[in-house]
Amino acid sequence: MTDENNSLQERLEGLLARVDALLPSVSPPDWESARAFRWRRQQSAFGSHGHLVPVRSLATIRIEDLCQIDEQKETVERNTRQFVTGLPANNVLLTGSRGTGKSSLVKACLNKYAAAGLRLIEVDKDDLVDLPDIVALVAVRPERFIVFCDDLSFEEGEPGYKALKVALDGSVSAQSDNVLIYATSNRRHLMPEYMRENLDARYQEDGEIHPGESTEEKISLSERFGMWVSFYPFAQEDYLRIVDYWLGHFGVGVREQKAARAEALRFALERGSRSGRVAWQFARDWAGQRRARRRPG
Repeated sequence: MTDENNSLQERLEGLLARVDALLPSVSPPDWESARAFRWRRQQSAFGSHGHLVPVRSLATIRIEDLCQIDEQKETVERNTRQFVTGLPANNVLLTGSRGTGKSSLVKACLNKYAAAGLRLIEVDKDDLVDLPDIVALVAVRPERFIVFCDDLSFEEGEPGYKALKVALDGSVSAQSDNVLIYATSNRRHLMPEYMRENLDARYQEDGEIHPGESTEEKISLSERFGMWVSFYPFAQEDYLRIVDYWLGHFGVGVREQKAARAEALRFALERGSRSGRVAWQFARDWAGQRRARRRPG
């Protein structure tokens, strides 16, 4: 009987070894190979698993390149500097108009503080359910990690919504002190808001207004971010100053910068936006055209 048991045990161990060979292996990345990583899910016959992919080519944006958002730069950089140096710091929600520098500011902070140990992990909204795995993977590392969720918004019932709430504040376990979450969004409360929700508000006898349950639920997520940073549309003169900066960056002289202003305003009008992104796009196009005209042939 003992021989039969031993034979059965050997067969089971062999079967488990073969199954284990088929399962996807999750190995940590080469941490020295990059300053930024993307969390990606990979499908297999046994489901899907997540892993970190190094970002080999990073945007070279500097904090000094971001114009007309001085207050926002000071706030986010100060929080990031505290985090990198081991001081208490907050998760950050950057909200507001498109193209005003929200994502670029996060990338610029990475570029400035990477030498001091800052790293960035970009996570798509659909993969936020993997936040516990990401935090566990980096918790033992000496670096400081920003988990970055760009252009974040939720519809009701999405699984990532609850996962983010738990990661920010709601878990029974303590937050890792080497991880912060930075998110950008065009929505202040990260979810769509409807006029009908105002009808759920409760009016007290003393005149106070208490939001309905659906509104409270939406606010509860954004409130878990310890720091809110708002970005606003640029006025015309602010937009033109950004255009001048980027034209100078591309080697265009001051006299030519002034000559380009009318075209810069027309460019913004066609796109319906006077954003920093539009200013950068115009400067690239205008400077490129000028250089092309000067080339012989």
